[in-house]
Amino acid sequence: MAKKTRSKRKEYTKDDVKLLKAHSKARTPVVKLSKLMKRSEGSLRQKARTLGIGLGHQR
Repeated sequence: MAKKTRSKRKEYTKDDVKLLKAHSKARTPVVKLSKLMKRSEGSLRQKARTLGIGLGHQR
């Protein structure tokens, strides 16, 4: 049986936060943003919530 590898958490850099805020203002859909930043939708939504910003085109 193959051993499952655990993915290591990828920290948000200042540039990541800046990009997230810019896309929040532009109302970029979360699916597109997820592919662009190579992070899960849940991760992006959670970070946006902690920053106190809205995310996605429908708010």
